[in-house]
Amino acid sequence: MSKSPLIQPQSLLAIQKAADGNVLVLDCSFDLADPAAGRRAFEAEHIPGARYVHLEDDLSAPRTGRNGRHPLPDAQAFAQCMARLGARNDTHIVAYDNAGSMYAARLWWMLGWAGHAARQVLDGGLAAWKAAGLPTEAGDPAQAAGGSFSLRAPLAATVDYAYVRANLESSERLVIDARNADRYAGRNETMDAKAGHIPGARNHFFMNNLDDKGHFKSPEALRDAFSALLGERKPGEVVHQCGSGVTACHNLLAMEIAGLGGAALYPGSWSEWSQQPDAPVATGQETAS
Repeated sequence: MSKSPLIQPQSLLAIQKAADGNVLVLDCSFDLADPAAGRRAFEAEHIPGARYVHLEDDLSAPRTGRNGRHPLPDAQAFAQCMARLGARNDTHIVAYDNAGSMYAARLWWMLGWAGHAARQVLDGGLAAWKAAGLPTEAGDPAQAAGGSFSLRAPLAATVDYAYVRANLESSERLVIDARNADRYAGRNETMDAKAGHIPGARNHFFMNNLDDKGHFKSPEALRDAFSALLGERKPGEVVHQCGSGVTACHNLLAMEIAGLGGAALYPGSWSEWSQQPDAPVATGQETAS
């Protein structure tokens, strides 16, 4: 297993073709404005042998009105989903999507949360696969043979609303918000009931992790960007959040690429925070302390 959380198209093709290959490719394509669009895109064109994973059906729990827009599912239910798709505990799982890896990163992080180390994201997603001249296929694949995926000791940490609320006073961890600058500052909010951000949070828009071709920037460039935010703090003193716990995983992946692993995720993120009647809200831009 490569130390990098990323894999390139030709390397993925090679492990798919290996006689002893045990690789599961999962297409996470999705559209927040049209939840059925990802599956339609998958059925029209996907990497040969890939299977489809739906953000809301497979990678999220039902909403309660207080737990955000994409709450984490029950961990055992997630493990059962991976097993239905054919994953075993030793399966090399590669995630990709058609949206700058924002949904693939969610699956990558959740696999770590379930204790699965053999996980990578296809750098550049389906567009990179096609740009490399590699074939695609259409339609829905045959039913997968059931796997035996089980939960193991987690490789990824979470914090909850109560912790983040207490952190306003303790400042034990730096909170980094992955949303765009407008939504972070409290402008042009279109998805959640309140506009603004968690007081004290700093902003790093997840799309800034990518170059102009949709690939992740170099480890060195990512390390420089996040080190400027962290200052003297260690990666383990960081909590990532976003609108609903999805694009925050993109920042967690970028930090892992940069060699800065160990940060935690606040899964409920702004969509949960903004639903709490007594949660304080900040607007404008935070500056480094």
